[in-house]
Amino acid sequence: MPERVSPFVPLRQPVFRAVWFASLASNFGGLVQAVGASWMMTSIAASPDMVALVQASTTLPVMLFSLAAGAISDNYDRRSIMLTAQGFMLTVSVMLALSAWFGLITPWLLLTFTFLIGCGTALNNPAWQSSVGDMVPRRDVPAAVTLNSVAFNIARSVGPAIGGAIVAAAGAVAAFTINAFSYIALIVVLARWQPPRVERLLPRETLWIAMSAGVRYIAMSPNIRSVILRSFAFGFGGIVVLALLPLIARDLVHGGPLTFGVLLGAFGAGAVAGAFMSARLRRMLSTEALVRLTFAGYAAAAAIIALSTSMWLTMPALCVAGASWVLTLSTFNATVQLSAPRWVVGRALALYQMAAFGGMATGSWAWGQATLHLGPEKALLISAIALLVGAAIGLRYKLPPLEELNLDPLSSWREPKVAVDIEPRSGPVIVTIEYIIREEDVVAFLNAMAERRRIRRRDGARHWTLLRDLTDPMLWMERYDSPTWVEYVRQNQRVTQADAEIGERVRALHSGPNPPVVHRMIERQTGSLPSVQAAAAGTLSDPLVDPLRAP
Repeated sequence: MPERVSPFVPLRQPVFRAVWFASLASNFGGLVQAVGASWMMTSIAASPDMVALVQASTTLPVMLFSLAAGAISDNYDRRSIMLTAQGFMLTVSVMLALSAWFGLITPWLLLTFTFLIGCGTALNNPAWQSSVGDMVPRRDVPAAVTLNSVAFNIARSVGPAIGGAIVAAAGAVAAFTINAFSYIALIVVLARWQPPRVERLLPRETLWIAMSAGVRYIAMSPNIRSVILRSFAFGFGGIVVLALLPLIARDLVHGGPLTFGVLLGAFGAGAVAGAFMSARLRRMLSTEALVRLTFAGYAAAAAIIALSTSMWLTMPALCVAGASWVLTLSTFNATVQLSAPRWVVGRALALYQMAAFGGMATGSWAWGQATLHLGPEKALLISAIALLVGAAIGLRYKLPPLEELNLDPLSSWREPKVAVDIEPRSGPVIVTIEYIIREEDVVAFLNAMAERRRIRRRDGARHWTLLRDLTDPMLWMERYDSPTWVEYVRQNQRVTQADAEIGERVRALHSGPNPPVVHRMIERQTGSLPSVQAAAAGTLSDPLVDPLRAP
């Protein structure tokens, strides 16, 4: 039987505990602000799709900018990135509060401010999520991810209700002001945190190369690809409840801002309950079975909300929706964190969040349009069908088991000594590896090399091919290239302990008396060689940079 571990174990780490409580305060302020923004939009805009766009304006920046933010978080100090993001959101929140105080708010100005806050969130999230692995041991990452969901949903369970009361009593300006103050505690905690600095042995990747490497890694990682597809489907269908909740409170339940806060609090209370049930449910169910159950539970909740006119029936349905929401997203997040090594975890989380928030932003707009033409009841029912379709996607794209892979660097590879003088930017570098394979081992060798091809390409190799000698059928050659020598070194340093099994399988099939022969070569262009006449005249002119200089 799996060992039962307390869900509060990560709180034993002082840094994580301090950041967790500060994040709780910040989440509380953010949800109070969300209540104020959503309710203000219902009073200054007549169209229901403008109300839904408040949610979309917050989530859209995450879809647009998360990949760049993930690349930045993997290449720069994550603490500094989080401080920058929190300071930016504090500044925007102060400007929003002042604009509301002086009566300058228009629907599009309100959307602009919420969009800018979303930009701060887009910059902060990859750095914060990937920093969890720096604050707690790797074995505690799933529990830490769940606790982060708990922090957000504890705030969601009480923040919106209090936010509704604040808006009803003092107006949206008070909600915006409280949110501005809520950033201060987290900024102080982050400023005092001194994470260990890891010595960087290789130069930083440029932003474009880092983003490309992240996309390539995900494209060649089936487990993370499945998470991304399913997270988009869940975000698209699931956001309907949160996007339309002001209209549900006003038009279906016939309440005011306090009712809106209470309903949002019911969603948050369900999410907290779901977070505490997550460990038990994961012991009972496979990852795929759990996610299918939460998709179906959210669909049922949306249908009940659509048909209900009673707050006392809508609230339990919102509790089920909240529990399904946190169980699904925390499972996705933990799966990504445990499926990506540290060098790319920020980008992997960013791409996951882009998919999830992209689904939410698209869904917010789509359900707003559906509400405009069909009404909130039919929009909710259609979203329930979309969620059932999302559950059915699992028949083709199943989620992997939530297990802890050893994704630490293999660290057995050493940069080889070369007989020529090359620089980090020299290239392209061509690599060939010769294997001797018996006829009876060919099928097993091809299967192993198919996986090796995926790993090589995932880590940055280009133009990977497998060749067989026509005169010696036992001789096979693996060939690939890297654009520069430093990229070749970087690629080999990305090999993880979990990848070692494939290398061992390939070496075990090699039947030669010596290990496989490796050739590392650098490409030369004949046009770059100086002519004899030019050399004799002393007028050497090389129009191309020759990366290979004679010793």
